Amino acid sequence: MRLQLGTKLLMAVALFGLGIAGATADTPGAATDAEIGQKLAHEVRMYPYYTIFDNIRLQVHNGQAELLGEVTQPWKKVDLGRIAQRLPGVTSVTNDLKVLPISDFDNRLRFQVARAIYRDPQLYRYGMGALPSIHIIVDNGHVTLEGVVASETDKNIAGLRANGAGLSFGAVTNNLRVENAPKRG
Repeated sequence: MRLQLGTKLLMAVALFGLGIAGATADTPGAATDAEIGQKLAHEVRMYPYYTIFDNIRLQVHNGQAELLGEVTQPWKKVDLGRIAQRLPGVTSVTNDLKVLPISDFDNRLRFQVARAIYRDPQLYRYGMGALPSIHIIVDNGHVTLEGVVASETDKNIAGLRANGAGLSFGAVTNNLRVENAPKRG
């Protein structure tokens, strides 16, 4: 199916925890925003320092890439901006990645929550592979779970494990999405 020039198609694609929104390119023969978004998502997944403690979302519109989410180190933000800028078809980059506070307390909490989640017999499979699908974002002691799981039960268990991981204050924000979740009417 061919799209007419100027038609904008927004699409959401979840690729290993990366959200991508794109639109078609206005120049014939140029890569579409969806194609650029897929290539950029691949580059981010292949970035050797992208971990379960980072969360990156991407948007591409008319060749303009936007990086959103959180990373644990300032140099990761810089590296990912450079990767996006060098990608063919990208005309500009808006790097809105937030650098999480560098704190021993947050680092300990990240590992406590990761152990609690990935050691659970129901959830250990999410830790397999090069890039596990549950991301643990810790910002000044507040924990947010991001990513994709197979069922509502797995989402709830991950939230329970994270809450029971020695949090001395605050609750866990569970933003895990259920893969192929039934639509509510």
